[in-house]
Amino acid sequence: MIRLSYDVKNYRRDLLELVGRDDTVIELGCHVGGTTKMISPKCNVVAVDNSPEAVDSMKSVEDVKFISGDVRRHEVLASVFKITQSCDVLAIDLGGGYHPDTVFKVFYIWSSTFKPKHTVIRNRGLLEFVSSASLSDEDCLTDEGYLESYHDSGIPPLIKEFELWTPELKK
Repeated sequence: MIRLSYDVKNYRRDLLELVGRDDTVIELGCHVGGTTKMISPKCNVVAVDNSPEAVDSMKSVEDVKFISGDVRRHEVLASVFKITQSCDVLAIDLGGGYHPDTVFKVFYIWSSTFKPKHTVIRNRGLLEFVSSASLSDEDCLTDEGYLESYHDSGIPPLIKEFELWTPELKK
């Protein structure tokens, strides 16, 4: 199941509802750990964020594996993959309302790699798009937390488009 919201209260409610005891959750965009602190007593969390505020704040969150890094970078994906090769829930909150194209690409890369049962995304642009779109008569729904059209694709290659908009990602 893939859930999409904008309001942080709905995002957190959805996560708390979906996360089961001892599930593995990969949280992309944990920032200072507000959501992490709510879900970590129930599950195993690998949290990733590149903001300077996250580093000190996440040190105080017990039993969470924190990685300081940019989720658009392939080496960050690889470092999480060394910790866990799958997850039950993928949580994505990358700025809430900004850059729906980037959020979707991050979802694509991470969900096709980790094959979560559930994905929860917080992004206003994606929610506006889905709410405004009318669907054709084609049935392309998934019950998984990833898109079934690429379920056997393995770890995706680097997405070169990130470099077009974000030159600092180049080494």
